[in-house]
Amino acid sequence: MPAIWQRAYDAWFRHVHGSRLIYNTCWEDPRADRALLGVGAGSRIAMITSAGCNALDYLLDDPAEIHCVDLNPRQNALLELKLAALAALSFEDLWALFGRGWHADFVRLYRLLLRPRLTAAAAAYWDRHTHWFDGSGRGSFYFRGASGDVAWFVRRVLGRLRPRLHAQMLELFESRDLATQRERYQRIEPQLFGPLLRLLVRQPATLTLLGVPRAQRDLIAKQYPGGVNAFVQDKLRHLFTEVPVSENYFWRLYLHGAYSESCCPNYLRREHHAVLRERLHRVHLHTTGFADFLESDPGGLTHFVLLDHQDWLVAHDVPALEREWRLILARSAPGARVLMRSAAPEVGFLPSFARTALHALGDDERWHERDRVGTYGSMLLAEVTA
Repeated sequence: MPAIWQRAYDAWFRHVHGSRLIYNTCWEDPRADRALLGVGAGSRIAMITSAGCNALDYLLDDPAEIHCVDLNPRQNALLELKLAALAALSFEDLWALFGRGWHADFVRLYRLLLRPRLTAAAAAYWDRHTHWFDGSGRGSFYFRGASGDVAWFVRRVLGRLRPRLHAQMLELFESRDLATQRERYQRIEPQLFGPLLRLLVRQPATLTLLGVPRAQRDLIAKQYPGGVNAFVQDKLRHLFTEVPVSENYFWRLYLHGAYSESCCPNYLRREHHAVLRERLHRVHLHTTGFADFLESDPGGLTHFVLLDHQDWLVAHDVPALEREWRLILARSAPGARVLMRSAAPEVGFLPSFARTALHALGDDERWHERDRVGTYGSMLLAEVTA
């Protein structure tokens, strides 16, 4: 990519991430995370907020505290809204809002029950965006925000220009066994990876709206055989032939614009409603950089969930990467666990002092390959030993 296009990509990424909600749902599988992290009573978790779904999932493991940290205030505003909805709404209203993606009476519920529970900053944001949840326009909240823009556009293109392919994809998600699923995907794959999709996955505009910075695109382009297009095709082939779609609420969401009662995040399951409501006070939000949060924390953190943000740091700000790792080590309780993902096939960019202080834990089940999202190159789980 020529230097001028690299600068344009970076500038576009900064603009979008500095002005918009990016993620309307989390794109990391909490089932994989919880199996690896071993969270329990007394755990103190520090994590990137994203859309907040996974923090609510971790609450089911009874941690003492969850600190959700995000530079983007809109991501924390979304988690605030979810916390308020869990605290103040009936399960039926919660489901309509975040399961179906819209509520016919949202404006009244918002003003009467939700807004009083929000911080001033979050209230100011949602005051301007109540139409995202009232069923107007695009219908579902999940077709809003940057990632929702892409989902809505692709869905419209498929529905209008490729209705047969769209119908086949809907059929794929009704598969009840892997044999049927594989057969259906094999019929879809040659149609799916045509010129349009190959063009879209190469475009900085598309990747930025999906939250993929140039650093991650470059990691894939340089390290994955065949580059970005091959990476996407191989990941989707694995995902839709080896992982049951009947439980894949991540991809189902963007195809339908809604979850189903049998295929949804844990915070939207009726059986968890009461216990989550009792534990909401354990979630603490911080709109700041991850290192800045750690600078102010007294320490004793038992778990760190870093998502993939260090892919950006290693490409743009190595001193910030090193600062973050020094603070992670300084704020860790004995035996603390660190979980992170990367677009790269291997996480090989950790500073030498961090590698010395960490013991990579075995991943015999290769959880990153069973992750229902399936879009990352690798996952690293390590224990702090020094």
